[in-house]
Amino acid sequence: MEFTAQQIADFLQGEIIGNPEAKVNNLSKIEEGAPGTLSFLANSKYIHYLYETKSSIVLINKDFTPEHPVKATLIRVKDAYSSMAMLLNMVEAARQPKSGINPNTFIATSVSLPASVYVGAYSYIGENAIIGENVKIYPQVYIGENVKIGHDTILYPGVKIYRDCVIGNNCTLHSGVVIGADGFGFAPMGETYVKIAQIGNVVLEDYVEIGANTTIDRATMGSTRIHRGVKLDNLIQVAHNVEIGENTVMAAQCGIAGSTKVGSHCMFGGQVGLAGHINIGNHVNIGAQSGVTKDFEDNQTIFGSPAQPKREAFRTAGMIKRLPNVLNLVDELQQEVKRLKQKLGE
Repeated sequence: MEFTAQQIADFLQGEIIGNPEAKVNNLSKIEEGAPGTLSFLANSKYIHYLYETKSSIVLINKDFTPEHPVKATLIRVKDAYSSMAMLLNMVEAARQPKSGINPNTFIATSVSLPASVYVGAYSYIGENAIIGENVKIYPQVYIGENVKIGHDTILYPGVKIYRDCVIGNNCTLHSGVVIGADGFGFAPMGETYVKIAQIGNVVLEDYVEIGANTTIDRATMGSTRIHRGVKLDNLIQVAHNVEIGENTVMAAQCGIAGSTKVGSHCMFGGQVGLAGHINIGNHVNIGAQSGVTKDFEDNQTIFGSPAQPKREAFRTAGMIKRLPNVLNLVDELQQEVKRLKQKLGE
């Protein structure tokens, strides 16, 4: 489909700078812009691309003013990043929706599927599972017995949901996600370990998105709970009885040990590790590769391993950079003391 700058500006409630009749039929990154495509500029690191891009239309933030002439038609919007997200979602929604049930599936006789559900080839739906309206189950998905899946949820190829787990409405689980694997529970007995049965489940509330190959373990008892609006990246491990608060986001390769509680609206960088049985407050930001071993209260930014508040972490980092000079100074002082002792001895 083709759209003019005027149509896009009307949809985004933006202001046009340039030709309102400029047309686009695709999207592109600003550094890879081509005629007939629309790009956006939200990061100051990419400003120089604006003056050389071949994109026909570029979305910019309302408070940005170009310093040089721009060939592309510009559309000023409140937030270029979120506006681009709206357009991408519109494009995705326009794709031909999946529908129907492939004959090469196993669906237990106790399961009643709404007519709006899509089930891809070689998927398995166990006894007493409950599937909501407009659910999309792509090929090779496993849904265990007594699982509940809410409306408008998408399960991409290879998702595995163990028995008794609950998935909310409008959730997205990407390929390879495992929900409800056993928590890592073993009791030492002499020189061996005895497995502790994990009889709880996992509960994902509404609007949760889980990245590829992320695992969320079932609780020993009760529920491992991921609250509404949480977004987890790829390759994340969430252990048994963990609780993650509303609208918290975590980048790839984070690991959350058992029974830890994470508050709402937190942001974790990549490879953050949290010890077990600790509590992280609301609105806590944790820098990449931080190792968190203790509780932190609300509204903090922490870094490092072991993690500490931002100001202390920066001070420590600065001191570490000075260590080579300090060691050289200590060595010089030792040599000077040695020379003084020799003189006193003479």
